Amino acid sequence: MTTTTARLAFATCAELPELDPDDQILRDALLERGIATDAVVWDDPTIDWGTYDHVVIRSTWDYTDRPAQFADWTRRVERTSTLLNPASVVGWNIDKTYLRDLEKAGLPIVPTIWLDPERNHDSRAIHTRFPAFGDFVIKPTVSAGARDTGRYDAGVTQQRSLAITHAKNLLSVGRRVMIQRYLRKIDTVGETALVFIDGQFSHSVRKGALLDGPYREQQADELYRQEIMTAREASDAERELGERVVAALPTIAPGADGPLLYARVDLIPDDEGNPVVLEVELTEPSLFLAHAEGSAARVADAIAARL
Repeated sequence: MTTTTARLAFATCAELPELDPDDQILRDALLERGIATDAVVWDDPTIDWGTYDHVVIRSTWDYTDRPAQFADWTRRVERTSTLLNPASVVGWNIDKTYLRDLEKAGLPIVPTIWLDPERNHDSRAIHTRFPAFGDFVIKPTVSAGARDTGRYDAGVTQQRSLAITHAKNLLSVGRRVMIQRYLRKIDTVGETALVFIDGQFSHSVRKGALLDGPYREQQADELYRQEIMTAREASDAERELGERVVAALPTIAPGADGPLLYARVDLIPDDEGNPVVLEVELTEPSLFLAHAEGSAARVADAIAARL
């Protein structure tokens, strides 16, 4: 077994054994408070997770290749340690079908059509689900950092063909598929990510558009796509929607009985400029601490209060 040096673990992935730079900022903030952390690869079989009182899920971005294994790992860790965020919340959040629950609760989401592999959709059935005009997005319901995701022009026959192939390839290996109309204001306005710590709004950033065309096979090896972030002050409408989402989580997400350590609500504007929910990240979100003064201290204080 690996020898531990701290009671607090930051779970990461093998590609980032020393953590993402953002998490290094958080580690330093905790050290200033006298709290040492170990960066631990989540699927390392030599780790005895029971030696850690608390485990914070951070840069575990390869879990999308093995979501069932990852969900099982969260449950195993929770038998011996306090996992942040809880395993039941993570289990609900790792598959983007949770957006259906948000929509049922009256929260506006990006309009989505869902394809389940059990339905055995043929090419024609998939084709009929595509928008008649404009750009649209094909992506699996389990994904992070825009992996396995492509953007297609409904008015170009070749691109519709590529989109059918993309969807069929995902469905053929048992992955659920989302079809979403591409909301063009993201190209000019961008995406707004609102970070909540302990249920309270902390800060927000602007994320530039990531999708510039159809999915390409060489993207399969990417851990995540490089994002361009800048500080942004969320609008009143964005703040209100983000707070509505966070307030609704205890009634929607299993196990979200109290304020979660962290939650990130990603919003984009619809055609009328109103914010709609693209994602709610409760599993392993980047918190963009480098873009908001004092944010690392807020997260460190929230962690320290739980120890």
